[in-house]
Amino acid sequence: MTAGAMRAGGSLRERVPFGPRGPIGLFLDPLTWRAAVYLLFSVVPGMFWFTALAVAVSVSLGLLIVWVGLPLFLLTILCWRGGAMLERRLMWPAFGISIRDPYRPWPDAGFVRRLTWLPSDPATWKDLGYLLLLFPLGLVEFTLSAVLWSCSIGFTAQPVLVLLGVPTSITPELVIDTVPESIPWMLLGLAFTAGTLYVVRGMGWLHGMLAVALLGPGDEEQVTHLRASRARGVDAAEAERRRIERDLHDGAQQRLLAVAMDLGRAQAKMESDPDEAKELLAQAHAGAKAAIAELRDLARGIYPAILTDRGLDAALSALAARAPVHVSVTVDIDHRPPPAVESIAYFVVAESLTNMAKHSLATEASVRVAKERDHVLVEIYDNGMGGAVASPGGGLAGLADRAATIDGTLTVHSPPGGPTVISARLPYEW
Repeated sequence: MTAGAMRAGGSLRERVPFGPRGPIGLFLDPLTWRAAVYLLFSVVPGMFWFTALAVAVSVSLGLLIVWVGLPLFLLTILCWRGGAMLERRLMWPAFGISIRDPYRPWPDAGFVRRLTWLPSDPATWKDLGYLLLLFPLGLVEFTLSAVLWSCSIGFTAQPVLVLLGVPTSITPELVIDTVPESIPWMLLGLAFTAGTLYVVRGMGWLHGMLAVALLGPGDEEQVTHLRASRARGVDAAEAERRRIERDLHDGAQQRLLAVAMDLGRAQAKMESDPDEAKELLAQAHAGAKAAIAELRDLARGIYPAILTDRGLDAALSALAARAPVHVSVTVDIDHRPPPAVESIAYFVVAESLTNMAKHSLATEASVRVAKERDHVLVEIYDNGMGGAVASPGGGLAGLADRAATIDGTLTVHSPPGGPTVISARLPYEW
């Protein structure tokens, strides 16, 4: 498979801030309406899973006394795991919360270990608990949402109903059949709508936090993830140290040694052969300038000065100007992220453009850096031949290791024939 995809670490969860916002802000936020749709209809899958699991679990457990009960029970576990995976995927479009799968890896060998892999994983039973709670929770959410939205829409629409000739009877004595009488009810409906928006976002936040607690990784998984990220960061730092050491030894050090030898020979011939001494001095001068250029390039590879002084936009534009093909650069960030985030974003672009120039045969490329909620998205596109792979020990794998040090992710999509898209998601705050 030539198209590779690599995720470096990956954040355990991404939460959309639920801070104080005005009713108009909530009304215009698409997340509010996505949450409203989910809260109205989550009772349907909740009822399905509650009924299906109650029947399947009870039947499979009852049949454990014969051989058919065990495979039926394992099949039931696989089904509810699939349902939990679907719910995890729905959390992002519904509530803006991303939850990674918390399951233990498939054991390499051993029939007994593989047989007990599903029931021995704590995440399996947390999935079951969530799916069983989804029905009563969805019932409460549906009832509350239906009542609030009905009152909000019904009261707000009173002037329209009156104009259409459809009076509303609140009580036998209280009938709304004129426009002046409908105005106070419309104002009440607007107030109800504002309150409903807050309730919807509040229920969405509570539902999302319950999903994070039951469907997300536990403390053990988080510790393992952080330990792995730290190990990858140490490996990346060690690889960078070896690269710098190799570049110094093979490049600037050899040139400076040649400069020293030329100066020594020039000094020895200064009196006996001044013309040759001048040639040696000119040669030493050229070697010293070449060594300075190599040291400057090496320093730029460690941390470019332009990135510190002028930020990502200027630094990436400088990279694009040195590329052999046309590279368009778009940087859409209001405030500069921390230096660690800027540095990794810069080197992701630098390595990607270097690979493009060496291997892709591309004729054009683009770089886009933007802030998406609480992350910085770095995306590099080229129209080359594709086939880029984040193989262990390669440059792209090294970038993934760098991203992992700050809990970021790197994804490579490069099918044969192209195009190639390299995306990095880095936390905006670190």
